[in-house]
Amino acid sequence: MAPFFMGAPSMTAFIHAIDPKIGKPIDPGIALSDEDDVDRLCAAAAAAFRLYRNTSLESRAVFLETIAAEIMETGDALIERVMAETGLLRTRVEGERARTCGQLRLFARVVRDGGFLDARIDPAQPDRQPLPRVDLRLRNIGTGPVAVFGASNFPLAFSVAGGDTASALAAGCPVIVKAHPAHPGTSEIVAAAIRAAITRCDLPEGVFGILFEKRTGLGAALVTDPRIKAVAFTGSRQGGLALVQAAAARPEPVPVYAEMSSINPVLLFPAALAGRGAAIGRSFATSLQTGAGQFCTNPGLVLGVDGPGLDEFIAGAVAGIEGATPQTMLTPGIHAAYDRGVGRFASHAGVRTLARGGEPSGPHEAQAALFETDLAGFLADGHLQDEVFGPSSLLVRVPDAGAFSDVLAHLEGQLTIALHIDEPDHAAVTTLLPVLEEKAGRILVNGFGTGVEVADAMVHGGPFPATSDSRTTSVGTLAIRRFLRPVCYQDLPQTLLAPALRDGNPLGISRMIDGKIAKH
Repeated sequence: MAPFFMGAPSMTAFIHAIDPKIGKPIDPGIALSDEDDVDRLCAAAAAAFRLYRNTSLESRAVFLETIAAEIMETGDALIERVMAETGLLRTRVEGERARTCGQLRLFARVVRDGGFLDARIDPAQPDRQPLPRVDLRLRNIGTGPVAVFGASNFPLAFSVAGGDTASALAAGCPVIVKAHPAHPGTSEIVAAAIRAAITRCDLPEGVFGILFEKRTGLGAALVTDPRIKAVAFTGSRQGGLALVQAAAARPEPVPVYAEMSSINPVLLFPAALAGRGAAIGRSFATSLQTGAGQFCTNPGLVLGVDGPGLDEFIAGAVAGIEGATPQTMLTPGIHAAYDRGVGRFASHAGVRTLARGGEPSGPHEAQAALFETDLAGFLADGHLQDEVFGPSSLLVRVPDAGAFSDVLAHLEGQLTIALHIDEPDHAAVTTLLPVLEEKAGRILVNGFGTGVEVADAMVHGGPFPATSDSRTTSVGTLAIRRFLRPVCYQDLPQTLLAPALRDGNPLGISRMIDGKIAKH
């Protein structure tokens, strides 16, 4: 499929991505949207909702698979545009495209399975004493049109056809995407693929829409439109909270599922440090610098028990950082924010610089950084746990494993917490585990949070400010729950019930009948 770029009259304003490697605009531009476009797309989404949410499970699954096929058919046109707009390497972009299509196919499987409907049947008991029981049946339905805000750091997997869009479409909800201004060309190519899938599947045009803007403004108009029933966002805390406040102030408040800020602590326990401190340090340096550190799960804080093993960890980490080739960051703005964050640490009286990467040779390359402070200094200054988006991390020396709980109590909510342990550390971890569970959405052992598997058991969420709603995840099949609500049907005749709730189970899905899971 050839890429499609929006045509517009000569007076129309356009948005151009900036090539981060050279700092120059990329042609062709994409026509900017306005508030009339918001109204038009919201009206179309509302009109499409009732028809789309009542499509058969098979039809909806085929639609998701068709989107994946259309994205793959864009071929090198998509790959090259992403590379030009982000500075990412081809291998990373091809991997992210595979993940994006994999997510769509995964949710097709979820839709076909039907378990997301959570169908429940409590048959009537007319002879029950002292009172008869009515017939009660429950299923989940889509909440309504969903606004999705594309992320800067994942131009495919967390963007136009990313996990938020895939899970909302799977739930039966039309989607309106506000494209991230950093990669408008990429966004339009993917949007064209979705539109082609809509045509192929004979679905209403309003099932999907997209908006383009350079600055904030349309986002607020989208979130406050009464036809929008939920919002999904990945980005800064400031941006996420602004949307949460706007949605809460509506006459009809709606939920905002915002992934915002996390520094993803890494806890280094004594036995693990003693046995393999240097190796952990080298692995940490690799994780820190992967993708120029532009992951929401990047290890921005390390807590290590003081001793020779921690010194070996530092030596391994420093060796992996010093002289490392700097990588181009996604946008000039992200690079400028990274430099400011690193500068705050470097100039802090209680912080010492342990290592810096190689000198940048391009205008927007990130020089990796590792800093160190002591426990008292860290606890005394809350700004030392501010997120620095990029390949920078702060090491805090603690006297023993018992001090971990003191630091965790001081921390905000996190997406991930990683533990590096060997068997002698297990007793200390057992004591600490309840605290870890209260602080993070994902707890992992002998690894790093970078690399989020798209799977049934994955949680990519966590307590505030990691996310605005700690009960949810934006990755994995549970993400569909954000865009569903339950409806109970009392004493409806069989002919009026949805197929998922009829006697005989015509869809062949798992259902709860009288409190027991059954497939009949």
